[in-house]
Amino acid sequence: MRLTPDIHTPRGYNRSHACEPGDGQLPRGMGMKIMDHSAHHTGTAHDQAAHEGHHGHADHAMSHGGHGKASWAMAAKATLHCLTGCAIGEILGMVIGTALMWGNVPTMVLAITLAFVFGYSFTLFAVRRAGLDFRTAIKVALAADTVSIAVMELVDNAIIALTPGAMDAHLSDGLFWSALLGGFAVAFLITTPVNKWMIGRGKGHAVVHAYH
Repeated sequence: MRLTPDIHTPRGYNRSHACEPGDGQLPRGMGMKIMDHSAHHTGTAHDQAAHEGHHGHADHAMSHGGHGKASWAMAAKATLHCLTGCAIGEILGMVIGTALMWGNVPTMVLAITLAFVFGYSFTLFAVRRAGLDFRTAIKVALAADTVSIAVMELVDNAIIALTPGAMDAHLSDGLFWSALLGGFAVAFLITTPVNKWMIGRGKGHAVVHAYH
C-alpha cells in the first residue's frame, strides 16, 4: 500500500532549475529582485543625501547673504570697517587742504570725497581677493558701503561744524582732533544700528558676507 500521494511533476518543469534546500543558491528571478531592491534603496539614500546637502548649502548661503537676524557684533564690525576707511580719507583730506592753504569748504569737500574713496576701497580689495571681477567688485562695494559711509560722514562733519572754533582750528590744535575724534565716536554709535538694520534685511554689508 502507498502511504504518500504520487506527486506528478508538471509538464515542462525542469528539476535542475529549482534550488534544493541548503544548496546556498536562490531560485531563478529572486536574486534579480533582491538586487533591484538594494539598488532602489541605495538610490533613495543617495537622493536623500543630495537633497539634504542642497538644503544645507542653501541655508549656508541664506545665513551669509540673505535675510536673517544680524548680531550687534556683526553690525559693529561692519561699521568699524567703514569708519577706518572714512577716518583715513578724511584726515588725509584735512592734511592736504591745510597744506595747500585751502578754505574750510574745499577742504571739507576733499575730506569727504577721500572718505568715500577709502571706505569703498577697503571693501573693493576684500571682494577682489575673493575672486570677483573689477566691475562686479565695484557694484558690491557701492551696495555695501554707500549708506554707511554717508551716515557716518553726515554725523561726523555735523559735529565738527557745530563745535565752536573747530572749523578754524589747525592740525596742531587739540580742538581740531578732539572734535574730529568725537565726531567719529558719535558717528560709530549712530551708524551701527543702521548697519544692523540693513544687514538683517540682506542689504549693506550683507552682500559682502556672501563672498567671504
